[in-house]
Amino acid sequence: MKIRRVLATAVAAAVTAPVVLLSTAPAFADEKPAAQTQKAKPTIEELQQAVDLAQKEYDAAVVAVNDAIKFLEEGLEAETYPTKAAVIETKKAAEAAAKAKTEADQAVVDAQAKLDAATTDEEKAAAQTVLDAAEKAAQDAAAAKTAADTKAAEARTAHDDARVAQARKIGLLQKARDEAKKKLDDAKKALADAEAEEGEEGEEPGGECVPEPKLTAVLSGLPDKVVGGTTENFTLRVTNGTGKTMDEVYPYAAVHAFDDKGLKELDSYLDLEWSTAANPSWRDFDVLDGSSVGTLKPKASVDVKLRLKVDADIPAGQGAVFVSADYINADESCGGYPDLDQHEFQILAKADPGNTEDTDGKPDNTTEQGGTSTTPVNGTGGSDSGSLAETGSSDVLPKVGLAGGAALMLGAGAMVVARRRKAGTNA
Repeated sequence: MKIRRVLATAVAAAVTAPVVLLSTAPAFADEKPAAQTQKAKPTIEELQQAVDLAQKEYDAAVVAVNDAIKFLEEGLEAETYPTKAAVIETKKAAEAAAKAKTEADQAVVDAQAKLDAATTDEEKAAAQTVLDAAEKAAQDAAAAKTAADTKAAEARTAHDDARVAQARKIGLLQKARDEAKKKLDDAKKALADAEAEEGEEGEEPGGECVPEPKLTAVLSGLPDKVVGGTTENFTLRVTNGTGKTMDEVYPYAAVHAFDDKGLKELDSYLDLEWSTAANPSWRDFDVLDGSSVGTLKPKASVDVKLRLKVDADIPAGQGAVFVSADYINADESCGGYPDLDQHEFQILAKADPGNTEDTDGKPDNTTEQGGTSTTPVNGTGGSDSGSLAETGSSDVLPKVGLAGGAALMLGAGAMVVARRRKAGTNA
């Protein structure tokens, strides 16, 4: 939610400004001046137009390929197509010429037989005349066959050339189709990226996502001191204090800790789990899982059970549980509690001489609620606010680390709200 992102930036700047400036100064010094002018990014409408145009070009390319293949398989083989018609015609002529040559050759054989059978000079002269004519006819028939065969071969070659030319044309059209497909895919990706970027930017305060201070997340039962090797159970109550129903409500809780010197993050030693009456199984409380407690009617509440498992090897330090809540409605409107309340606690190492435990394995100074109630992370709390000051901590480094962690968690919460809202839009 944009509200949280702005708040997170303010908190992070307030508590980490000296460190950030020191660590980034050389980078700023090395940066080159940005270009005076930049090409404006295309709008969503322009990108959609590009997709539509690319789709039309791709569709046309697909049709062209299909038509070319159909013409190769059907059009070129139609009897009326010129090269195919020439093949048919010359083939028939060659077959007729071959038949005529066969008949002429047989006539020569018959004439020669009559000449051989003649006994008188008159019969022999007549038979010779017939033989000479038959031989001349056979020669003409042979020449005609050769010419017909040549024309038939030329017609087949011309038709084959037409098929090869069409196949090459198909190859070029397929290449153009593939290029059009890539252009379409690129246009769709550009549009999708722009829409995702627009969705992640969310809404400015006053837009659809609005701050709702009457959606509260109140923590109870967290002690102000925890000991390594123990488990603490407490409750997060989420209440819709408005007069409207919230369709999907998402509670948020996270734990963050540093050692007493503020040099070592202790998050890996802590495991925050949750369960509800509707889903009693214990699971990690991770903002990224996007779990909802369902619908909350006006003035209604729901309790989320929490337990904090503290690793036995945890060093002494300072910790905090951060809580908040968001909502998303079916009409895509959304909002949430504008702050991130933090409940601070002291961490006692298991072997700490100052750590006295009762028979239950719990420290004897455990109270019902961590810190001094809650500390909203909104930039208004001074360095002496919250439970750490009251427990006597004089080192501000752990407090700076906790506040910085709160800023990061605010940013994570904003990102998740944007994701949840986008998921609801796409559903």
